[in-house]
Amino acid sequence: MKTYEEINKKIEAKKAVVLTADEIIEYVDKKGLEAAAREVDVVTTATFGPMCSSGCFINFGHSKPRIRMSEAWIEDVFVYTGIGAVDVYLGATQLRHNDPANMTYPGEFSYGGGHVIEDLIAGKKLQLFALSYGTDEYPRREIRTWFTIDDLNQAIMVNPRNCYQNYNIAINCSERPIYTYLGYLKPQMKNLTYCSAGQLSPLLNDPLYRTIGVGTAVWLAGSYGHVYGEGTQHCSIVERGPNDVPMEGAGTLALTGNMKEMKPEFVRGVSLKGYGVSLALGVGVPIPILDSRILKWTTVRDRDIYGPVVDYSDDYPQCSGNIVCRLSYEELRNGEVTIQGKTVEVSSMSSYAKALEIAELLKDEIKRGDFQISKPIRRLPVNQSIKQLQIREKE
Repeated sequence: MKTYEEINKKIEAKKAVVLTADEIIEYVDKKGLEAAAREVDVVTTATFGPMCSSGCFINFGHSKPRIRMSEAWIEDVFVYTGIGAVDVYLGATQLRHNDPANMTYPGEFSYGGGHVIEDLIAGKKLQLFALSYGTDEYPRREIRTWFTIDDLNQAIMVNPRNCYQNYNIAINCSERPIYTYLGYLKPQMKNLTYCSAGQLSPLLNDPLYRTIGVGTAVWLAGSYGHVYGEGTQHCSIVERGPNDVPMEGAGTLALTGNMKEMKPEFVRGVSLKGYGVSLALGVGVPIPILDSRILKWTTVRDRDIYGPVVDYSDDYPQCSGNIVCRLSYEELRNGEVTIQGKTVEVSSMSSYAKALEIAELLKDEIKRGDFQISKPIRRLPVNQSIKQLQIREKE
């Protein structure tokens, strides 16, 4: 049994034993669970893929004369201004002004909120255009200027829902092709797509949220971020396997971090044909090995993680709750699977290679003493369900 304080002392002394979630499996096979639990201090987990519920708060500072922005756009992408005078919130899925969307189906969605965030972190010069109705203390009614991230007072990523713990595997059972946030799906179950780093994914390595909670320090696209709450749609009451791993989408994380410290290669705007825009993001989460049970969870393998295959032509849009079957991540990584006697092509929206790179980077930072673990100030909800939006008549 170790404590957070003991592990941080070893990190500070650059003596911590740190392995990635990929490495720990073989290590425990060789050493045994109890011996490895005594030796290993931290296991690093990671993921890289589209996370639509992402965005950022930006503060521009005040112009002369001042303006209270009531409407604003960055590179013609609308930003929310219903907060302080020169604060705005940019959402990753916001479309560019006059984007034809799906007027000509399937739309291309070439640029949007996720791309602005990518360009901002890459240091590109961007255009701000804002309007105001004018007030006594904020007399300016219009402003157009160019800026980079270095000109901003704050650029803070605030993501309501990241790092989904397991997720749907999308398939199309209809007779026509469809375009979804999980990519292009051919008719008659000719292909399927999924989006998870499987055995590397943070919440699949801590299935009951023993160490990942509110206040946990995370590696957010290269910055030192943290978990500020349970993510939206966090649903911990789900069917779980004998290893405590959910058999469907379950927990989520709300994350925040300083965009000025982020690395551009881990923040990418995404165009999803026929669906919209998003943001692909890299997240790493360290798991302190406080005891052997926590270590056991980090040895989860792709073969022990099952996701539900869902028909996105009908069952998903209609919220039927039906599933076609369940598949393990080991099966998915083979590149093709067999469902109902048919051979089905498999592709991933998530990059395992990029996730592994993040897990290695985080491991190196911890071993150098540059990244300390943090004890959660509150555990994520473990008995929480999810509600649906009810459509009612006004009484």
